[in-house]
Amino acid sequence: MAEALVLARSELILGGQKSGKSVRAERLAAAWLAQHPDHRAALVATAEAWDDEMGERIARHQRERAQRVPGLRTVEEADDLAGVIARESRADTLLVVDCLTLWLTRLTMPMQGTACSDADLQSRVQALVDAVAHAAGPVVLVSNEIGLGVIPMGREVRAFVDALGRLNQRVAAACDRVTLMAAGLPLTLKGAG
Repeated sequence: MAEALVLARSELILGGQKSGKSVRAERLAAAWLAQHPDHRAALVATAEAWDDEMGERIARHQRERAQRVPGLRTVEEADDLAGVIARESRADTLLVVDCLTLWLTRLTMPMQGTACSDADLQSRVQALVDAVAHAAGPVVLVSNEIGLGVIPMGREVRAFVDALGRLNQRVAAACDRVTLMAAGLPLTLKGAG
């Protein structure tokens, strides 16, 4: 039996790699678009093509997403998530932010330049939480849950796992619903399913 999708004003979708996080977000966008002919949906893509493989992965995701949800336009923003939510959010527009993990990676472990300071990171996280709370339309955020395994070796990796865990907690507290994905199946952690 197919799961009936019920939209929340804000939802954080967590899970491991290839757990079905993005597919759920796309299904929510498709359900939103199907509700009313005036509804719009936009995907805020945070990925950057750091190398050839990542570039190919992004292109494949774009092709597949265009087939699954043709009405979902893409806004590329790897830095200012709070700003793009404030600019793009409308009562008739659902925003999908995919994904917070890559956004945090860019801020804390940039391929070029310097990582942002802890104070700057906390300011950006607070701005993101505020933007979600004040969004005019529904917002769906996707993030990885990477803290379920052994404690990683290496100071930088441990710091990243800790930072992502704190980010996920802050965003989860601000969202009306939190869903954990495993093997393509949703488990509602917070809010009505």
